[in-house]
Amino acid sequence: MEHQVYVPAPASRLRAALADPARVARAVPGLQQDPGAEPGTGRLKVRIGSHSITYRGSLRVTARADGSYAVDGDAGEARGTGTVKLALTLRLAATDEGGSTVTVTGTASADGRLAELPADAVESAATRLLNRFVEALSEETPGSAPDEPPPSVFETEVPPPSLAPAPVEEPLPEIFAEAAHARRTMIGRSAEEVDHAPPRGRYAPVPAPQTVAATSALRWAAPAAALALASAIVVTRALRRRR
Repeated sequence: MEHQVYVPAPASRLRAALADPARVARAVPGLQQDPGAEPGTGRLKVRIGSHSITYRGSLRVTARADGSYAVDGDAGEARGTGTVKLALTLRLAATDEGGSTVTVTGTASADGRLAELPADAVESAATRLLNRFVEALSEETPGSAPDEPPPSVFETEVPPPSLAPAPVEEPLPEIFAEAAHARRTMIGRSAEEVDHAPPRGRYAPVPAPQTVAATSALRWAAPAAALALASAIVVTRALRRRR
């Protein structure tokens, strides 16, 4: 394996990141660090073509006397018996533009599901993973640790109760007072009683006007009209007989 990556960052920044195992672990794309384990130990999901394989293992970076860095890693499939081992060498070189080139050489061996996939797909996935690793490594700074999670609600301080006097309640207008009284009278009554109970106060229905006098007059007007008509007929017949 031989691959070269250019990054617009000085070589001193890359060397400082490679000297810190925690920053190296954060630069590995997709690495899920195991809680309480050494930096670089955890789970990594690798996507090769349309296949995804999850490995569990560790990665170590060691500085050499000639200025290069040795990268050793070994992992096993999380759901299988396949394994992967790699031994890489990283060489850094500064460029005239102020950036750096990282040359990666080494060997890697694998069995299991990875050995069954096409070689070109495996090489493409390895190249993509190296590019992303070097780019993330160039962006690592001493203060680039991930943000701490927000504190739990159980750790939040509760402010002391206010000592201000309670507000004075002003009397409600008449219409609101009647509504409140109607609501209080409904408490404790069944739903059927409330539904059939007539409204009270301002909202009570207005009774219909009394029509007793008019009905009584109409009751006596009909017999009187009939009597007058009968009397007229009798008088008319009497006058005809006299003639």
